[in-house]
Formats: sequence, structure tokens, C-alpha cells
Amino acid sequence: MRGSLLQDIDRVINSDHHDPFQVLGFHLLEPGEADEPAGAVIRCHQPTATAVYLLSGEDEGEWRELYKIREEGLFELVLPGCTHYFPYRFAARFHDGSEHRFHDPYRFWPQLGDYDRYLFNNGTHYRLYEKLGAHPATIDGVAGTIFRVWAPNARRVSIIGNFNYWDGRIHQMRVLGGSGIWELFLPGVGPGEPYKFELRSQGGTILEKVDPFQFFSEVRPKTASVVHDIGKFQWSDQEWMAARRQQATYRQPLAIYEMHLGSWRRDPADPSRFLSYREIADALIPYLLEMGFTHVEFMPVMEHPLDESWGYQVIGFYSVTSRFGTPDDFAYLVDQCHRHGIGVILDWVPSHFPTDGHGLARFDGTALYEHEDPRKGSHQEWGTLVFNYGRKEVTNFLLANALFWFERFHIDGLRVDAVASMLYLDYARKEGEWVPNEYGGRENIEAIEFLKHLNTIVYDQHPDIMMIAEESTSFFGVSKPAVAGGLGFGYKWNMGWMNDTLEYFSTDPLFRKYHHGSLTFSLLYAFSENFILPFSHDEVVHGKRSLLQKMPGDQWQRFANLRLLFLFFWTHPGKKLLFMGSEFGQISEWYCKVSLDWHLLEQEKKHYQLQQFVRALNHFYRQHPALWQDDFGHTGFQWLDFNDVDHSIISFARFAENRDDFVVCLFNFTPQVHHNYRLGVPQPGRYREVFCSDTVEAGGSGIVNPEARDAIAEPFGQAPCHIRISVPPLGGVIFKREE
Repeated sequence: MRGSLLQDIDRVINSDHHDPFQVLGFHLLEPGEADEPAGAVIRCHQPTATAVYLLSGEDEGEWRELYKIREEGLFELVLPGCTHYFPYRFAARFHDGSEHRFHDPYRFWPQLGDYDRYLFNNGTHYRLYEKLGAHPATIDGVAGTIFRVWAPNARRVSIIGNFNYWDGRIHQMRVLGGSGIWELFLPGVGPGEPYKFELRSQGGTILEKVDPFQFFSEVRPKTASVVHDIGKFQWSDQEWMAARRQQATYRQPLAIYEMHLGSWRRDPADPSRFLSYREIADALIPYLLEMGFTHVEFMPVMEHPLDESWGYQVIGFYSVTSRFGTPDDFAYLVDQCHRHGIGVILDWVPSHFPTDGHGLARFDGTALYEHEDPRKGSHQEWGTLVFNYGRKEVTNFLLANALFWFERFHIDGLRVDAVASMLYLDYARKEGEWVPNEYGGRENIEAIEFLKHLNTIVYDQHPDIMMIAEESTSFFGVSKPAVAGGLGFGYKWNMGWMNDTLEYFSTDPLFRKYHHGSLTFSLLYAFSENFILPFSHDEVVHGKRSLLQKMPGDQWQRFANLRLLFLFFWTHPGKKLLFMGSEFGQISEWYCKVSLDWHLLEQEKKHYQLQQFVRALNHFYRQHPALWQDDFGHTGFQWLDFNDVDHSIISFARFAENRDDFVVCLFNFTPQVHHNYRLGVPQPGRYREVFCSDTVEAGGSGIVNPEARDAIAEPFGQAPCHIRISVPPLGGVIFKREE
């Protein structure tokens, strides 16, 4: 044998070869390469086998034993005079007498084309999930799975699983040129098989990693990826998808129910058991329909290591968590939501990832997905790692991931988590703990360009979806198009409004007049972005107390305050998001490992009344275009009076696109009742109270306005005329002009 071949054989035996195909499989011989003038050679590496046979001919009736040329398990058979390839299999026998027949994975040509590699290395392979990862396939009539993984700095990569006793010596992959992508087709391996990648770093360290493109994984605490055919689910939501393409959510009602799959409800017979995706569908959808929510937003369903992480430290960006079932089970949940007219939004986390050894961290022994410099590559506050947005392959991983959820699971929107942490290099860092950008500033230019690229591509290919930014700073143009200098999101969470409003409502009503500006300030910037108003999970954890417990006063006042808060919330410009449990006055803070306190609905009437109030409010909201048709322009809102500071009362009007379609809203933030109070109205006419937070049915005191009121042609506040009404304590009312 040539010296170079001997070296290659040594490298294969030592599991240290970047292209074992140079040694293994079928090879035609050049004259003088072996003892025969021409022919072929077949080699096989089976470290634990005692004998290996070549099976060929009709019905594999011809058996020829390979010679064991190395004690480490390298077998070879020279075929004198053979001039062309022919189909064959191997039979391996082991010390215990067992026999295993298998197709040779090293007889199949590379399957990933040059163009795919070029697009990936250029950062523009938007269907990358169709190529990398594990994909069941049939090649030359042989069924199996193609495995591919990006690990450009590894010396060797192998596939390990039950099919090879988790032995990294057996199925070593080959790297495809300079792409950094490793590939191997494994015949006989199909859906349901657990697997991992075993990598040897440049320093010789052996690493075991899950597939970054896994579509499914073992149930924790096991961590292996699982081969899964992601395209077999039969969707039946065609009507929803067609309707979605015909209407923009900007001018539609948007009332989102934010929920955590593992703690919304548990199995009553076994509270430690999660409900499955299908069980959740059966219970959740009727509830959402009854309560009037238009969309549900799931906190991350992507695979994550710990229940306590709530999903925001993602290991498997392309796989739904196996805690609740299979990808098909999750598809069923989405499909059923759509069939019943409910949209689905997912929380998505392209900002960071955990340091778990089997995940993306130092994937090939180097800082591949993250930065090498911890001043750029680690989130000290969260103990996680920051994606390297300057690396095209990394941003391609994330771009394709966003499209994956839209295309393979029909998701209607992604809420992008922790955008502020992506925008600023000094986020949660002290002086000296961060590196300025090339211009000396604190903005993360690479992350900003990634977000612009992301939103441009997603909206270009799916203009009917929603990209939502959870962004807490005053960064310019978060929901402006990228071509206009913005980040290109469709919506931005209004975190400032949420914080100001909750701080105001936490204040004793006696002192609220000193904080009146907290209520009115938001209208100075309410139309600068396409805002979603969130009362999210972030506000009911870590000692912040539940929404009900934030309210001051005795029990009656707390519930009255919360009803008032919700009425103010649902009438304020902006789309709506409410965290689960808030709708019925959850008392305890949210804890991810237990169910919501559903028993409160049966034990205490006020919780049931609050739930029914939210139900009525949601349906009222959806039935009145004035509350949602013009959320993002000044024409949809008019102050009627914001100067009654001493009484802590404000009033405004909301308008539909048709200016004659409007509602008049008044809010009293103290327990004081006012009779014969003047309320400005935009137009003359007769006005009737159509909604009140203080009805007896809702648990209030019953201060209502049962009779219609004729407008008085005298200006009041910012209105040309007014009516006189009774104002309920800690309550709000909505009036509408009669036709």
C-alpha cells in the first residue's frame, strides 16, 4: 500500500479523518495500486466485529469474506478484474455469535450540492432546515437518513446512536469541501431513532452534541436528538390560511392570551403530569373561544433543558419540546386553533442560548455560534451565550429558523424575546465589560443588520404574519420598515406603558392625583410605533405579585381596580396581550411547575365575576371597530378631558375609520362617586352607556347610567358638547351615540 493510504487508514482507525470515504467503501484500483493489474477494493471499519462478509449477487447469494487487515477492525477485500460498481451489502459477525446485515454508508455519493453550500456560507439559504440536520430519504432504492451538521473547526465528526452502540468509530462523516458541513447517509436508520454527533476538536477533545437542526428529541432528562419526518402531518387549516392572506392584523382586533403550556393546567388526577399538546388543544380552544381572545401566544415551545427555565434557554431551535408530545401533536394543536378561528404566536429567542455541554456552546471545540471574547459572547446576567451575528452561517441558522416555524407549523407570528439585549453591546454590563463597535458606540451593528435582514426576508415571503419585538428602550423605528431606517418589525411591545400604568395602579387612590401624568404620558408617543400593550408574565414573577395583588385597598377595591385597569387597557390605543390567570384574578405569583389556581373560580364568586367581566370586555372589544381599527394613528384617538387631576378622572374618544363610528370612554381612578358629572362628547346626539365596570353582575356597586343622555351644545374640555352622567367608584364607563 502507498504511504498516504496507510496514513489515511491510521486516521480512520484512530477516528481522526475528515473524509473516511478516501479509505472506506468501494474504490476502483489504478494499475500498480495493488498486486493485481486492475480491479477494485472494498473496505469496511467494524471495530467490534470478528468477521465481515460481502453480500452480492441475486438474493445476496454470493458471500465473500473480507480480510481483517488491521486488528482495530479494518476489513478489506480486493476484487481483481472488477471494472465497475455493483450493489452490495455487508454481514458482520460478533463475539456473541450475533450477525448484522447492513448497507455500506460509504458507497453513496455526496448529496448536498455546491449551490446549497454556497448559499449557506453566504448566509442566504433560507430553507436551510431542509438540508442540515437529519432527513429520512431513499437513495438508489435504499431507505435511510441523511445526516448533516456544520462544524468547520472539528477534526472529525461521527454519528452515534443505538444503531452503532453509540460508538463514534463506526459512522465517521465526511466534510464537504470548505463549507464546514459534514455529511453521511445511514441506510436503515429511520424516524424514531435517537442520535447525537460526536466531534473531535482540534485539541483532541471528544464532544457529544445534539443536532442544532433536530426536529425532535428524547424526553428530558435524556438529551439525544430523534430522527423525525417533519413533513408528514396533514393540515386542515386551509380556510384560515387563505383568510389570513386577505387581511392585515393592523386593522383587526388583536387580543392575545399569553400562556405557558406546562403550567396553564395540569392533569387533575396527577398534578405532576403535563397535559399533552392534544389534551391542551381540547381544553384550551373552547376556553379561548368563550373568553373572546383572538390569538394565543405560547411561551417558548422549542426544546429546552429545564422546566424551571420556562423555555427561554433554548437547546433545540428547530424542535418542539418533547415534554408535551411529538411535532405532529403540536401541529395538531396549531391546526385546531386555526380551524376554530384562533391565531397562534410563538415566543422566539434569537438573542442567546444556554451553556449546556450538549448544546450549541463551543459546538466544535471553538466559539462557533457565540463570540470567543466573553465581553461580546456571554450574558453575565442570565448565564447564557450571545449569538455571533457577524458570522453569516450563524445568522443563516436563525433566519431559516424563523421561516421554519412559519412554513412547517403555520405559525401566525413570532414574538422576538429580549431584543434590547441584542441592540446594545453594553446591555446589563458594567464599564470595561463590553467592547464598543467600530465607531466607538454601544450599538450592536451586526445584530441590528441581522434584525433588518430577518424582518425583510420574513415579511417578503410571508407578508400576512406578525413579527413582534419585546424591546424595552426608545430605540428608533423598531416597527418601521427596514428600507425606512427601522428594524422592520410589525409590532413592538409597549413596555413603558405597562410599567407606568402598573406603577400608577399600585398607588393608593388618595395619592393618584400626584401621578396623573403616568396615565396621560403614553399618548405623547402612542403612535410612534405599532404598539402591543402587554400585561405579560414578566410582571407577575420574582416578587412582583400578581395583577390582583398589585392593586391597593381591601378586597372590593382590589377587584374594582383590576376591572378598571382592564377597561382602560382594552380601550387604550394599541393591540392587547394578557398573561394567563390574570383574567380571573390569580392571587399567587406565577410558578412554572404548578397549574393556575382554577379552584378560585369555584370557591370565590368575585373571581368568577372578574372572569366573566373579561369575557364580556373581550367580546365588546371585538364588536366595536372604534377600539381596534385605527390603533396606530392620531385619527383614531381624541382626548376629551385629561385635566381633572384633583378627581383623577380622564376621558377620551376612540374612532373607527368611519369617523361617525366612535365610543366615548371615562375612567375614575378614585373610590369617590360623582353624579351629574360633565363628560365631553365629539358630536351632538343621544348617548347611551354600553359598558360599565361597576355593574353588580361584575362585582361592582351598581352605579350605572340606565337612561340615554342628550348632548348639551356647550363645549367641555376638548369636546364641542357634553353630557351629564353618574361616575362609578374606581370604575369606567363607555358611551356610544345612538343612530
